[in-house]
Amino acid sequence: MTSTVPALGTRTAEGSALQGVLLDMDGTLVDTEGFWWDAEVAVFASLGHALDEAWRDVVVGGPMTRSAGFLIEATGADITVPELTVLLNDGFEERVAGSLPLMPGATRLLAELGAQGVPMALVSASHRRIIDRVLGSIGAHHFELTVAGDEVARTKPHPDPYLLAARGLGADPARCAVIEDTATGVAAAEAAGCRVVAVPSVTPIPAAAGRTVVASLEDVNLPFLQGLMTL
Repeated sequence: MTSTVPALGTRTAEGSALQGVLLDMDGTLVDTEGFWWDAEVAVFASLGHALDEAWRDVVVGGPMTRSAGFLIEATGADITVPELTVLLNDGFEERVAGSLPLMPGATRLLAELGAQGVPMALVSASHRRIIDRVLGSIGAHHFELTVAGDEVARTKPHPDPYLLAARGLGADPARCAVIEDTATGVAAAEAAGCRVVAVPSVTPIPAAAGRTVVASLEDVNLPFLQGLMTL
């Protein structure tokens, strides 16, 4: 099990201003966004409510409390946010028993960065119980630290999780590359002052200053990430 305990020392890729790579989990490294939506649909069906498919774009990538709060308000379900959070986490865990599918390019990218000594952190809005379950598929050994959504006072879209991860790696946020799949995660990373690679999973994300949009992790490698530091 990994934790948010800061890594000792700081390594950088030789000859590069890149000091760390901070990666989102759901929809970025593992193909789990659909599992979350399926869990939400099933839980609300058990409560007597049907979810509108359009709401998927609202809740994707968001912190659990925000997503739960939105769905309660939208449906009028008689349940509290803490109660719903437990049900959603339980429903997700039931769906991810065993090995999870990684996104195309994820295995190769993690191996490449690790082989070159690039410090990496996993930064997710998911709760610790979910991260620890999913890490079995991703490989906990890739990361010097992980940050969970229930371990920070303010999770995404606030910058706090990425600032905490950069500090844990002993890195300057401006010298960190963040890889995200949702607008919520992109907003958090940009607010922290990081360079952002967006790999949209459910909804489109436009290119912007300091942000690069790619179709897949297959388009990302170490020279690509190093090049972001010169933009």
